Parts: sequence; C-alpha cells; structure tokens
Amino acid sequence: MELMSAVLERGNMMRAYERVLRNKGAPGVDGMMVGELKRYLKAGWPEIREQLREGRYEPLPVRKVEIPKPGGGQRMLGIPSVQDRLIQQALHQMLSPLFEETFSTHSYGFRPGRSAAQAVQQARHYIEEGRRWVVDADLEKFFDRVNHDILMSRVARKVKDKRVLKLIRSYLQAGIMEDGLAIARTEGTPQGGPLSPLLSNILLTDLDRELERRGHRFCRYADDCNIYVKSQQAGERVLASMTRFLETRLKLRVNREKSAVDRPWKRSFLGYTVCSRKYNIRLKVAPKSIQRLKGNLKAFFRTAKGRSIRRTIAELTPKLRGWVNYFRHAGVKGIFEELDGWIRRHLRKILWRQWKRLSTRAKKLMRLGLSAVRAWTSATNGRGPWWNSGASHLNHAIPKKLFDRLGLVSLMDQYHRLKCVA
Repeated sequence: MELMSAVLERGNMMRAYERVLRNKGAPGVDGMMVGELKRYLKAGWPEIREQLREGRYEPLPVRKVEIPKPGGGQRMLGIPSVQDRLIQQALHQMLSPLFEETFSTHSYGFRPGRSAAQAVQQARHYIEEGRRWVVDADLEKFFDRVNHDILMSRVARKVKDKRVLKLIRSYLQAGIMEDGLAIARTEGTPQGGPLSPLLSNILLTDLDRELERRGHRFCRYADDCNIYVKSQQAGERVLASMTRFLETRLKLRVNREKSAVDRPWKRSFLGYTVCSRKYNIRLKVAPKSIQRLKGNLKAFFRTAKGRSIRRTIAELTPKLRGWVNYFRHAGVKGIFEELDGWIRRHLRKILWRQWKRLSTRAKKLMRLGLSAVRAWTSATNGRGPWWNSGASHLNHAIPKKLFDRLGLVSLMDQYHRLKCVA
C-alpha cells in the first residue's frame, strides 16, 4: 500500500481524529473549535481526501502565538487549524514507525516508551561513572531555524511517496498569520502541530549518529542535548567540534552565550540538576524550576483574591499534582516540604485579605480556635497580609490538617506516595 493511501485509511484517520479530540487545543486561523470538526468533516471530508490523494491539498497558515520562555524572551508557537492538526496527526501515525527504527538510543524526546525521566536518570548514571563535566550546547531558536531542504532530504531517505513529501513541505512552508497577514516561511517548523516533534528528531538524528561515531556519552531530548566527559579540556574540544557540525552540516545556530562546559551540578537538564557528591549522585529539582513554579503560582494567587478558598484549592490541585509527578525522581526532598509551607502561607494571605474588617478577622480567628484576647490582638496588630500569613496566630488557626481537609495536595505527601508506588 502506498504511504498516502495508508495515511488516508479509515482506521488511521479515526485514530487521528480521536487523538485530536483528546488533545483539544486552541483554534487555528479559521476559528474552528475541536468540537466542530466532526460536523465539518461529514460534509467536507470527501473533497479534502481527493485533494490529498491527488497532491493538491494546501494547508491553511498557522496562527502565531507567543508565550514567555522560562529563561526570558518569547517562544513562538504556530497553531494549525483543527483540520490540519487532524491530517498532521494521521501523517505522524504512519511516519513515526518508519523512522523510529532509525533513531538513536540516546534520544528520549517525543518517542513511544521514552521520557524525560529516563533521560535524566541516564545523565545521572554518566556522572556516577566519573564523567564530572557536561557540555551543554544551546541551539538558538531551533524550531524557527530548521533548514527545509536539509530536513526534507532526511525525510526522503525513508519516504518515497511524492505526495507525502509534497504535503510535508507544504506544512513547513505554510505561512504564519500575524495581524491579519500571512507571512511566508522559508525556514523553521513552528511548535504547535503534531508533526514538528517528529521532524525535529529526524533532523537531529544526524547529530546523534555523529556523537555516537565519536564514542561520546550523551542524552538528547528534542533540542536539549547534554554530553558528559571526564575533563574540562575534553569538553571544550567537544563543544567546538559539535558547534562546527551543527552550523556547517545542519545549518543550525549554537547560542555561544548560553552554551557552556561546566560541572553538572552547576547546570540543569530538563528541570533537574544533581548534588555535588563523589559517590551516590542524587537528582534534585533545579533552582530555575523552583523559581518558575513560584512565579506561576504567584500569578495564580493574584487572581484568587475574590474566589472561595475551596475553589482556589480545587484549581490549584492539578497544577501541584502535575509538578510533583514530574519531579518525583528527585533524591533531595527537602524542597517539597519547603514549598508546601510557602503555598500554605500564600493561601493564608488570601484568607487574611478576604477578611477585610478587623471585626471579621477577630471573629474568624475565634471561630478557628483562638481566644478572644489573642484573636483581637492579632486582628489589630497593624501588620500586612504577608507578615500575618507567616505569624503564629494564623498558623495556629489554619494548620496543615485544615488545608488537608479542604483538599490541598501536599507536595511532600504526594512525593512519598509516588515513591511507594514506584
């Protein structure tokens, strides 16, 4: 069966449709929501299918969305239309098995049965082996700088159906809609569609094979690649040769300012870092990851002033569960307890602000178990909300067990629970 016919096969399209429904996501330039796709396809799919079979299909431009990057600056996303997400997903389901067998064992991102946790654990193993220097090469705006010709030449090594090749290129070249104008694109594969992660792995497999040929120990997750060596001198040589390879062979750009040869405990990889120990290297949450969480939660707490504490906690719960689930592999656990206290303090601060009047504060404190004298003394102390949220009267009145009853997830408790399950 020709590849395009396999892509358009009913079973494959149904799997793609179900995946698009599960992922939900924002609308593209046409404004169509995921929930509208079924009704649209009932009328329009026969014509779309014929266009794909005949190689005439033209995708819509992607909708430009900018989101803040953890290290500062903006990351550009390109949101395809729901229809194009469906077609891209169907393509991905057929292409992924073709290329999976060609990918390196050192590649962990966006692959079935592989994860960031595995990459981090492998990195820890390399450090335990005595590779106490890391080459951390940062690719500057990788998804925006992918060379289309080089990428398509790699795709064509496994894909012979010219209609599929033409379709993939048309997705690469689909314009970006900004302020009502479609801007043509000559390079890059913007994040936001199902195909981009697979295409990034196809292109960067050349880097994996080059590093393997040279006998290096490395872990790559998408465009994050760390190489572990035994000396700073060796690391400098590797960084220089890796930079030459990426810039000459793949036409990618290495960010000299962000790239470095350094000790692993001074760098982070996928949100983790390690303790500087001679033996028994332990993972811990990187300081940047903690700062990022606190920044996101501060923004969330600012919007929670007018909500009930139960609703605030209900909305907070999935954020905390997701975060601790990702960082459950950390061997240094003190930060979870520290963050628990910080979160509870912010929730107490919200409550103190909601109890605006002095009489309200005193009555609430008495209802929560404080004596009348202590309640009125605390209510009239003249201090600000943050000071009061950390003071003994609020800690006594609103202890951890009360937050537990309200459904607040304890990061430390959840961490221990996940460790027991593992």
